[in-house]
Amino acid sequence: MTKIILKNNDFLKFEHYICADSSTFNFCIMTWKQVFTSSVGKKLIMGFTGIFLILFLIVHVGLNACIWANDGGKMFNAGAHFMGANWVPRILEVGLFLGLLLHIVQGLMLVFYNRSKRGIQYAIAYGNKGSKWYSRSMGLLGTLILMFLVLHLSNFWFPNRSHQGFLLGEEIDLYQKMQEVFSELWVVIVYVAGCISLAYHLAHGFQSAFKTFGVYNKRWHAVISTLGFAFAIIVPLLFALMPLSFYFGWIS
Repeated sequence: MTKIILKNNDFLKFEHYICADSSTFNFCIMTWKQVFTSSVGKKLIMGFTGIFLILFLIVHVGLNACIWANDGGKMFNAGAHFMGANWVPRILEVGLFLGLLLHIVQGLMLVFYNRSKRGIQYAIAYGNKGSKWYSRSMGLLGTLILMFLVLHLSNFWFPNRSHQGFLLGEEIDLYQKMQEVFSELWVVIVYVAGCISLAYHLAHGFQSAFKTFGVYNKRWHAVISTLGFAFAIIVPLLFALMPLSFYFGWIS
């Protein structure tokens, strides 16, 4: 059975599954059942899956940024074809959906658990005095993002995969699909609102993930805070600019 040792103000070390009390940093051995049911276990899962999803966002925004090549979507469609016509990205896609599902389920369970206890915070932190509103609204922001994801998948992922027969078939012209979808003002507004929700979710979630693993001492506080807020601004901003670019004709 794998265990993890968490040390206060230190990096994560892999040995066996161990948890740290969020307020006193006392250590206790956890079973797999406790990992998925205890408050600290849920925080660990949220941290792992959160970092995994952050890495996905980097890849996703990088691929989608190809629309600004102003080549009629050739570079973007080439990247989409590579991701949809090779087994490695498709296998990783399954892992992505599993990670996303686990992040959603554990997040909802943690929100309901915290509401029942009131005094327990979302993540390991140095108190909650002066905490931002978005830090206390992760459940609401996550729900808004989930609703946005349903719309996003129904617009792009499901039509493309169903066209392929959910195998490695020929994709639809996703660049043209983006032009069609983002010609509707209400869709653009919903996407921009979803990106704003994502920005606030990341503003807390990025730092919270590293706090959970103890990577948040005085030496790393400024670095992680800066990276977290920069990521929370840049990535959602790029995503929001995509529908706006199509709608206002900023792309040739």
